[in-house]
Amino acid sequence: MRASRLVSILMLLQTRGRMTAQALAETLEVSVRTVYRDMESLSAAGIPLFGEAGHDGGYQLLDGYRTRLTGLTVAEAESLFLTGLPTAAADLGLGAVVTAAQLKLMASLPAELRDRAGRISERFHLDAPSWYRDADHTPHLTAVADAVWNQLTVRMRYLRWAEPHEVTRTVDPYGLVLKAGHWYLLARSAGQFRAYRISRLLALDVLTERFDRIEGFDLGSYWQTYLERFDTRRHQGQATLRLSPNALKRLPHIMEPAITQAASRTATEPDPDGWTRVTIPIESIDQAIPELLKLGADAEILAPQELRERITQTLDTMILIYQRRQRPT
Repeated sequence: MRASRLVSILMLLQTRGRMTAQALAETLEVSVRTVYRDMESLSAAGIPLFGEAGHDGGYQLLDGYRTRLTGLTVAEAESLFLTGLPTAAADLGLGAVVTAAQLKLMASLPAELRDRAGRISERFHLDAPSWYRDADHTPHLTAVADAVWNQLTVRMRYLRWAEPHEVTRTVDPYGLVLKAGHWYLLARSAGQFRAYRISRLLALDVLTERFDRIEGFDLGSYWQTYLERFDTRRHQGQATLRLSPNALKRLPHIMEPAITQAASRTATEPDPDGWTRVTIPIESIDQAIPELLKLGADAEILAPQELRERITQTLDTMILIYQRRQRPT
């Protein structure tokens, strides 16, 4: 365990440069005292590193020192071929690069690890798009990726849901996210971050102007925060329902997690008929109608009254359509 930690310290200093004992301790999930002891061991082994005290201090390797030690375990070698996303890489125009990198990695691994890693790539495949949906058409994705990588501002014409539907914006592209088969650009403009679906880009110009990224910006953390805020923004209303036991069982399979969680959180004790009253978030009346119709006769809308009336009107219209079909010609 300690030998593995020493290798990890070397890899961290080699890839990140100067790091404080506190930062190393947090990354490796050990105490600062343990880091101090490990540094003494590395120095005693002849590793050319030095430390500086003070607020801007830390440990670092001497300039030019590179270790060839990878420290790959069997599990780590196997996992390397699970971290690659061949389809995503191809979308970004990096398919050939990824293939070449994997071939070089395979050639450098010992025979046993090469065999184990090869089996992973042969037996696991990632298919990002959800069922019954094709991946987006994204002709501008490669250009956007290049702008993200080189920190180049872009001017784009974008098709959005709100009016005016077509807008032109100049943004700083910070990162790309692949979610459920759809590519999104997270970009900053006028001090605010917004997400743009790449398939809705109508035109794109990569400008020569470079931008400076916010120091310490974490794409993964910001994306998670964005999703939470997005749910809060779009769920502007609530609906109160009576659900049968069957509806409660089906809810996680046909509704999104936010609705299922709200139903579980607000569920009352079953009434004499075994039905339960719940309160769930909705985006709008129009959006809620087709979603709640999925529950069929296993749900009754109690509030708001407008939603209840609209559901009733929809059902009455459906009954008339089917009754007309049943009349003899």
